Formats: sequence, C-alpha cells, structure tokens
Amino acid sequence: MIGDIAAVSLGAVAGALSRYQIGNIATRIIAEDKRLSPLTGWHTAAINIFGSFILGTLAGTPTLDTSAKQDMKGISPRVRLMAGVGFCGSFTTFSTFSVDIIGMLNSGKMVRAITYATVNNVGGVAAAFAGFNMAKRIIKN
Repeated sequence: MIGDIAAVSLGAVAGALSRYQIGNIATRIIAEDKRLSPLTGWHTAAINIFGSFILGTLAGTPTLDTSAKQDMKGISPRVRLMAGVGFCGSFTTFSTFSVDIIGMLNSGKMVRAITYATVNNVGGVAAAFAGFNMAKRIIKN
C-alpha cells in the first residue's frame, strides 16, 4: 500500500511539474513573438491531447501479473498507477480547460470557445484511441 501511494505521488509530482513547465515555456514563447498571441492558452489543449495519448497507451498495454513469472510484455500494476493515476492525473488539465472556456465566453469569443472545446474533446479521444491501438499492436497478447 505504501509503495502504491509513493508511486502515485511520484507520478503526480512529475505530471504537475511537466504541466507547469510546458505552460511557462508556451507563455514565454508567445510573449516573445506577438504573431503567436492567438495561441495563448492552447498549450492546455496540447497537454490534454498528449495526456490522453499517454493514458490510451497505458490502457492498451497489458498489466503484468507480478505474482507469476511471465514472458509477455506489459507494465506492472505499480507503474500503471504511477503513470496513469499519478502522472496523467496531474498532467492533464480538465479544470483549467473548463475555466479557459468560461474566460473565452465571458470575453465574447464564442467561436474560439467552441473550437477550443471541440479540439480538446475530439483530439483527446482520438489521441487515446491512437495510443490504445498503438500499444495493442506493439504488445501483441
């Protein structure tokens, strides 16, 4: 139990720090080049789509039975917890996504809000699907 908590915690720290750094880098790049200003906030969509791909890949990867010797490919239950619950749980940003949309709507940017929501949702599901299928092809049961 302690090992599982540690794995989730480690993954969560890595996911949160990754998200924070991507936000900082995107903000800095956009501030340096005003032509990129329409991309403000879109790093959240990229994070959500990439996180969906990672989680889809994990979902498509078999979990190893750590109590038995196996020759099959897969990941341990603890790695699944660390990467899925920990990393992806803190890396993806649905709450930020929701607040971003409210901000766009409050600014009268209806088309941008709808486009942003569509890209996040369709892109996220497509990325999860792609990751799941990629893992299934690479790791044949």
